[in-house]
Amino acid sequence: MTSFPHDTAGEPDPLRALDLERLRRRTSMKWRTYPEDVLPLWVAEMDVPLAPPVVRAVTDALALGDTGYPAGTAYAEALAAFAADRWHWDGIAADRTAIVPDVMLGVVEMIRLVTGAGDPVIVNPPVYPPFFLFITHMDRHVLEAPLGADLRLDPAALEGAFRRATAGGGRAAYLLCSPHNPTGTVHTAAELTAVAELAERHGVRVVADEIHAPLTAPGTPFVPYLSLPAAARGFSLMSASKGWNLPGLKAALALAGPEAAADLARMPEEVGHGASHVGVLAHTAALREATGWLDALRTGIRDNRLLLADLLAEHLPAVRVHPGEATYLAWLDCRALGLGDDPAQVFLDRGRVALSAGPPFGTGGAGHARLNLGTSPEILTEAVHRMAAALKS
Repeated sequence: MTSFPHDTAGEPDPLRALDLERLRRRTSMKWRTYPEDVLPLWVAEMDVPLAPPVVRAVTDALALGDTGYPAGTAYAEALAAFAADRWHWDGIAADRTAIVPDVMLGVVEMIRLVTGAGDPVIVNPPVYPPFFLFITHMDRHVLEAPLGADLRLDPAALEGAFRRATAGGGRAAYLLCSPHNPTGTVHTAAELTAVAELAERHGVRVVADEIHAPLTAPGTPFVPYLSLPAAARGFSLMSASKGWNLPGLKAALALAGPEAAADLARMPEEVGHGASHVGVLAHTAALREATGWLDALRTGIRDNRLLLADLLAEHLPAVRVHPGEATYLAWLDCRALGLGDDPAQVFLDRGRVALSAGPPFGTGGAGHARLNLGTSPEILTEAVHRMAAALKS
């Protein structure tokens, strides 16, 4: 896979468009969970205005009263065109896709198709906390294969976990986070090929959460899991939700590899009823018409990542930040500060900055915190100043 160009000519950085006063008028989780004196840099919502094509699609639908149930394959076709242009992958066939309410509910349905109650699901901690919650809620059990010391996939840990998961001849699934949340790691073609071959060897079914795929750094290629020949029995979940800040407009797509199409066809029809028709319209417009907006955002996230590194070096030099290649999230190693397992609580209590606590991310999360870079440089700067001041109080 080669990287794709990014052209931000004429597109302003969306991260610089909104000031704090306007953001505090929002009523979503990010801006209503904590008191007004707290800077919220935690949950995965971005401080951006919507891309104009998305606004047009939604307002046109509302004006028309087009607020019924989703239908058709326009979303899948838009994702296929985006994948061909961005990732040079033409492997998305509309008849091997299904609309699902969102990525995590799609993950649940894919795992249900290929495992039963009590079966293991492998994950790579530290990883997105809802992985643990959804897996256990559906009566499967989590089997950890932690990332390596370099925060990349550890082949030995994966092979050991795959072997244990299938030792009794039962079924097992592997929930792959790609790009990885919280580290921002972008898995390479070689790494993913090794995963696919290992899964085939042990009979483990792979479900790839690729929700952050549009948000690689400029110049960093993304490799869709299902683009690999060895991944024919795999599944993927994709959405415009993270790339265009649309989590409140529910819609995602489940994709099946060529040898998993029959499994996807067994998914109950009612699963697709949970998606929002207006959400489908918004996501389709984002993929088709708002790629320039996305590229401006990606550049802004890259700039914020560099700004964060500079700010930490100046004000919190003991904090190490993983140099992520994707997402708008930063994984902070705060262990040298001596703040215990949950430094995010200290930064909240003393500095009035809300980060995501590290321990819920599983093994490797203690002493860490996740910071949301999807905000303005001014807010990011103020947040680090507050965090530094918290250590002096």
